[in-house]
Amino acid sequence: MKKVHIVPHMHWDREWYFSTEESRILLVNNMEEIMEMLETNPDYPHYVLDGQTSILEDYFAVKPENKERVKKLVQEGKLIIGPWYTQTDEMVVGGESIVRNLLYGIKDCEEFGSHMQIGYLPDSFGQSSQMPQILNGFDITYSIFWRGTTERHGTDKTEFYWETDEGSKVLVQLFPLGYAIGKYLPEDEQKLQERMDKYFKVLDHGATTENIVLPNGHDQMPIQKNIFTVMDKLKTLYPDREFFLSKYENIFAEIKKNQHLPTLHGEFIDGKYARVHRSIFSTRMDIKAANVKIENKITNILEPLASIAYCLGFEYHHGLIELIWKHIMKNHAHDSIGCCCSDKVHQEIYNRFFLAEEMVDQLISFYKRKIVDSMDTDLSNDRLSAFNLLPYEREEVVTTNVITKLKSFKLMDEVSNEVEFDVIDSEIMDPGLIDRQIVHYGNYDPFFKYTIQLKDRIPALGYKTYFIVENDEEMKNSVSSKNQVETDFYEITVNSNGTLNIYDKHVNKLFSDILLLENGGDDGDEYDYSPLRDETLIYSDKVKADIEIKQSQYEAKIDIQYTLEIPENLDKRKEQIVDGSVDVHIILTIPNHKPIIEVRIELDNHAKDHRLRALIPTGIASAFSVSDNQFGHIKRDVYDSAMDIWEQEDWDERPDSIFPMLSFVGLSTEAYGMSVLTNSTREYEIVGEDYDTIAITLFRGVGVLGKEELLRRPGRPSGIKLLTPDSQMLGKLTLEFAIVTHQLSTITANVARMAKEYVTPVSLYNKIPYNAMKLNRAEVKTPARFSFLKELQPGSVLSTLKKSEKDDQFVMRFYNPTDKDQNVSFEIYRSIQQAYAAKLNEKPIEALNVEENSFQVSVKGNQVKTILF
Repeated sequence: MKKVHIVPHMHWDREWYFSTEESRILLVNNMEEIMEMLETNPDYPHYVLDGQTSILEDYFAVKPENKERVKKLVQEGKLIIGPWYTQTDEMVVGGESIVRNLLYGIKDCEEFGSHMQIGYLPDSFGQSSQMPQILNGFDITYSIFWRGTTERHGTDKTEFYWETDEGSKVLVQLFPLGYAIGKYLPEDEQKLQERMDKYFKVLDHGATTENIVLPNGHDQMPIQKNIFTVMDKLKTLYPDREFFLSKYENIFAEIKKNQHLPTLHGEFIDGKYARVHRSIFSTRMDIKAANVKIENKITNILEPLASIAYCLGFEYHHGLIELIWKHIMKNHAHDSIGCCCSDKVHQEIYNRFFLAEEMVDQLISFYKRKIVDSMDTDLSNDRLSAFNLLPYEREEVVTTNVITKLKSFKLMDEVSNEVEFDVIDSEIMDPGLIDRQIVHYGNYDPFFKYTIQLKDRIPALGYKTYFIVENDEEMKNSVSSKNQVETDFYEITVNSNGTLNIYDKHVNKLFSDILLLENGGDDGDEYDYSPLRDETLIYSDKVKADIEIKQSQYEAKIDIQYTLEIPENLDKRKEQIVDGSVDVHIILTIPNHKPIIEVRIELDNHAKDHRLRALIPTGIASAFSVSDNQFGHIKRDVYDSAMDIWEQEDWDERPDSIFPMLSFVGLSTEAYGMSVLTNSTREYEIVGEDYDTIAITLFRGVGVLGKEELLRRPGRPSGIKLLTPDSQMLGKLTLEFAIVTHQLSTITANVARMAKEYVTPVSLYNKIPYNAMKLNRAEVKTPARFSFLKELQPGSVLSTLKKSEKDDQFVMRFYNPTDKDQNVSFEIYRSIQQAYAAKLNEKPIEALNVEENSFQVSVKGNQVKTILF
């Protein structure tokens, strides 16, 4: 007899086209009904609270008196909570963010009892190939999701194992028809049978045992109070089936008895049976870019810096850091970071990012100030400290500000060696902007703000301090105007239309027309880009750019400005009337000593319904691209073969090769390659007749949440037909990415490490005698120069360094982004007796052999490792 597990649940989008506060009011109502049913009806055994603890956080903010009721129900196994904090997106959210989502979600659950041991993401728009490894890192071996799989992955069954490159594995129960097929089950027998006949056909085909799952819930759906009446009807209609209320764990217990389940590999982003929205990665690029910037600041700067400070004797502010993480994780829910929401919700999302970045910046500044203020030195001079948050010594060009009352100064290191620098710019500052108390007491003498540039070697995961000493000599400025740029690696010329010609001296290759802009109409919605049929695209090849090139002894700057004229809206575009524009300002920074071209693009958009991309032609005809996902790399075909059959097979969505990245994408031969590193946009496509051009999406503007009958997505609207004028992206937007060329292939050259360096700049702090916010002097004494730890073999990428959530230990996480196994070793510059290999949940697995404060571990390709010490 077939067994139908009816699982009561609700899918809780905290926000979507409605606000968090609107859903909170419903939540308060629904929770009372859920608890009352679980408390009073012994035949109603379980209720799944959507796998995310942020629901409880929202609820207890207004109903703290019900904590004990919830706790009792959780401990009795009736109310099933966690393991996530929010229902995370998997494609444009970083690895550390997904790890913290589980870490803090499970931590929240521990206050009440146990958490659901399932990686439950029933609505995420595609599944990352690294998810089994992340789930296993929290002792989770089951996964439930809906979107992204097809038969071409290896099975037409809905139950299978899913395995990563390094061997992690989870058992999957797919929702082939989504999480809402059991919503509002009708009592009318005819309607009930019509609906269930359609569902059972699909569910039975996918099942590998006599058990199938019928999730009884929907978005913001209250508990179905008449479920027992409906079940009586089902038993009458289908006497050959057994119907009962259940939980997801029960069906996994049955599925895993099957010894012949298929095993699947890779990511799942096919839009055949459910839409995965492959071009959602560029909706509301201002919000997407804010997320990238903040993620990188937390994991690459704040947490390693806080670890250095803790090592030196200062407090590690877990509470503040968790508050920041929870702010941005509220934005990591699939609809929120997908930005397929109403304008009022996007404003709330943007405000959360604004607050999160303010907290990150201020906490970074606080830690640097505590360290630099507490230096054990007889020198009372103003100071400039450079912090390197990577586990190896770095020679870097740094550009920073020095604020001083001195009209001329020199820099001396901690052993009184003079450090050479250039003055790039200077301005006079009002003292009231530094500390209003200065002018309060009648001192109006101005300060000087110098922009200086220097090149130096900064210690591994540590800092170096320069003392600002009065000088009689005139300040040097070696910046001069040039017609072209020449560095140790490149010769760069700029064409009259603002595109670049880059000659790489080391690989002896010329790359032409770099940063040509491509513009086309976008007849889509917040979920998907949709081109106009038979449209002629507009390029920036005919513009006349204003170009300025300057070069110092350390780096070159190229300033490019022009206006790209385009149609103002879709109707004008169809009529080929050009009456709108995008103002483009490109600032390129090219250091002399390493092969990177940093790109900052400032856009001012005056048109609607269009997409703007930057083209990077590589001349490398490619079958696949290499980009990164969480803790590893992924190869993707530049042309999806399903493009040839998607219409015949009636796919929900055309499988265009528009893909997400986290920090880089590259094309290469075995001999050389070219890659784009990013600290903003995370969407790319490989284009051109020979698939040799990396197209980086800068933004797309649309004016509606959901629209029907798109060229690439036929049928019903996604979401709802709601106007969203803010998603037209009118106004200003700034994006940052970089271009690198390299010898060897993308993977062999370890472009992932280049990307990590790019998004982990040397962080500086200028100490002067005045500060508007006063601090008492700390009892801690710090050295003027410090290094915490360093790697002994290059190869891995540091993911983060932080303090353990529960123990007095450091957590160091790193991964191997290549496809070859590596041995990785680290030396700690302090006495350690023990170190442990650990899981992502920060629980130790085994002791490591520690010799002279160093240890070694082996790391497989695409594997993440966590060490406690």
